[in-house]
Amino acid sequence: MPSLDPIDAKLLLALTRNPRATTVALADEIGISRNTAQARLARHEQDGTLESFERRINPAAVGYPLSAFITVQLVQRKLDTVATALAAIPEVLRVDGISGVVDLMVQVVATDADDLYRIAGKILAIPGVERTNVALVMRELVPYRISPLLEQVAQGD
Repeated sequence: MPSLDPIDAKLLLALTRNPRATTVALADEIGISRNTAQARLARHEQDGTLESFERRINPAAVGYPLSAFITVQLVQRKLDTVATALAAIPEVLRVDGISGVVDLMVQVVATDADDLYRIAGKILAIPGVERTNVALVMRELVPYRISPLLEQVAQGD
């Protein structure tokens, strides 16, 4: 991943504050030309700096109020197969490979406890998965955010 300069950080911070802003509005807000803003945004889309905006949708709004993390221990040589199988489960929002005694951290959502039990069973049934552990999210204390980091980079810290 490329690092951001203060102008990039200001541009992305403005986009974070107003995701529907036009390129012209973003350029005006931070004091750069429209062409510069457009070129930088295009570069950030191509290099992966700008990811999907899907995470802005609250799963509870579509009927999935329960959130949990499932840790997974797996047969290492089956990692790709397990990842593909996890990606096929709609309730799986994110999968991270992690270090330590478990191999994967899987974020899931469910309609209720019975649905979570079904999803956990589906994950455990994937060939190559040896063990799972479910941790129910009781309350989100710090939601996903990127603005504090962008503000720090924008200030040149």
